[in-house]
Amino acid sequence: MRWQGQRESDNVEDVRGAGGGGGGMGGLRIGGGGLSLGGVVVALVLGWVLGINPLALLGLVDGGSAPAQQQQQQREAAPSHPTDERARFASVVLADTEDVWGAIMSRSNRAYTPPRMVLFRGQTRTACGLGEAAAGPFYCPGDRKVYIDLAFFDVMAQRLGAPGDFAQAYVIAHEVAHHVQTELGITQRVDAQRQRLSQAQNNAMSVRLELQADCFAGVWAHHSQRGKNWLEAGDIEEALHAASQIGDDTLQRRSRGTVVPESFTHGSSAQRVQWFKRGLQSGQPAQCNTFETAGS
Repeated sequence: MRWQGQRESDNVEDVRGAGGGGGGMGGLRIGGGGLSLGGVVVALVLGWVLGINPLALLGLVDGGSAPAQQQQQQREAAPSHPTDERARFASVVLADTEDVWGAIMSRSNRAYTPPRMVLFRGQTRTACGLGEAAAGPFYCPGDRKVYIDLAFFDVMAQRLGAPGDFAQAYVIAHEVAHHVQTELGITQRVDAQRQRLSQAQNNAMSVRLELQADCFAGVWAHHSQRGKNWLEAGDIEEALHAASQIGDDTLQRRSRGTVVPESFTHGSSAQRVQWFKRGLQSGQPAQCNTFETAGS
């Protein structure tokens, strides 16, 4: 992916050196010892599969109050332009999502307000509660920000078997897609429906929302490539491979050896690949209506 020299976003908050953000993945502690990357990955996978706080699995959450430093309300950081290569890459991808979605929304006579991306280490305060690196990248509709600990890309490459810069771009585009869903009012409508649903129905609704975000990520990739022609041989395969490696069935099989479809919250590997490809091939958000059919 030829990303060097491209525009960087003005909507990045780099709080990696800020107080109250906690340490990096290797800085999380159990008792007096450090938590290994492998331990974080196990918690991450089980958290995705079971829908629970990964830190609870690690014994880092006991139901009590957070440390005083974590209880302090984090001030909103001023936008910044990080200088390290990995953060600059994330900033370039975010900038391109701004261009693509701004143009798409404009064609529908809609204004697009892009999200901010917060780069953090370990933990950070969000409008959705305490954000934790062990949970992976996430979007908070409460403050309309994408949160990411860039060490997650190491997890993707080393533990989930999904290396490559375009695999990383897919992850960022997926989280931005959740912001697009919020901008379009889709997230709000889903949340309203969830109050009347059983747990199994809630899971199914979550799958549809996540698959639509995969499809929207594909829509971004379609228009991004047409506009910049910056993808290289193997880039699309990287994204498709990443989508397959974080399917619920693959994660469940890896973590516990069995697959429980009714507990899916993000969709199977085949579904995630299918919907990303649908967005990629069509370039049309209207083709991403997973609420009529979740695919197979």
